Amino acid sequence: MPHRHRLRLLARGLWLYQRLGLTKIAQRLLPKLPPTLTTMEGMAPPIDLGFLDLTRLAPALGPKRGKVAFFTGCVQDAFLAGVNRATVRVLQRNGYEVHFPAGQTCCNAAALHSGDTTQAHALARQNIDAFAGAEFAAIINNAGGCGAALKGYDHLLADDPLYAARARAFVAKVKDISEFLVDHLHTPPTGYVQVRVAYVDSCHLRHGQKVTRQPRALLRAIPGVELVELAQPDMCCGSAGIYNLLQPDMANQVLDAKLADIRAVAPGVIATANTGCYMQMIYGVKRGELNATVLHVVELLEKSYANAS
Repeated sequence: MPHRHRLRLLARGLWLYQRLGLTKIAQRLLPKLPPTLTTMEGMAPPIDLGFLDLTRLAPALGPKRGKVAFFTGCVQDAFLAGVNRATVRVLQRNGYEVHFPAGQTCCNAAALHSGDTTQAHALARQNIDAFAGAEFAAIINNAGGCGAALKGYDHLLADDPLYAARARAFVAKVKDISEFLVDHLHTPPTGYVQVRVAYVDSCHLRHGQKVTRQPRALLRAIPGVELVELAQPDMCCGSAGIYNLLQPDMANQVLDAKLADIRAVAPGVIATANTGCYMQMIYGVKRGELNATVLHVVELLEKSYANAS
């Protein structure tokens, strides 16, 4: 996961797999495959090869209000490129110059989930170094799991004499995209998006970062969006970092309970704010045969901006 080029290469392979229609063959074999492989195949989103160009900044559109750094993520960068493009575009539309600091790497969440603290410390130090030396209004991320990991660097490196203070300074600037935009929505969305939306909270965002109001406020700001609340919004979808891969049978039971909650409100769009939740919901839509599309909150915002232009 810390190797961007390898992940993008894997994404290209998956894109070819999807284009050649091999998913249909795989689906015939799914009952014979191990549960982990079945889950992985089902979670795969439609691959978008429009990766961000990380070699140059993205200029502000209209009056410049500041500059921010964007944490691109690893799985998000390779497998959900459209979400990253939408994130950058929405920031640009609100007057922000977006930078992609070289040297950034995986947030370390996967290493922490698997108990590899040595790797987790190394990745945290690398990211702190990558984002140092420039004055950014915020360090933006668009994945609840990544954000929770990034905001934990001060705790992780509290006993590191070289990085403890730097970690605290880094964490002070880390913001989830919804957390940042709700206070910096200088250009409100005006394009009409007529759709019934169920927002699925990321556990890392809701419980770890305590960010619950902001994504909902952004969705309600989109003309035409009907936001409907789930009966149990604080219930996990079953992704839980890498839990759905390590314990697929138990994770599927959690997912099925979530799907029942979603089915009760009959949304046209399931909105998420985390990479794992996004991919788990893609799997859930297939598993539960729901007539719904999975989108990140920023993708709905960008739809509204595009519809107004």
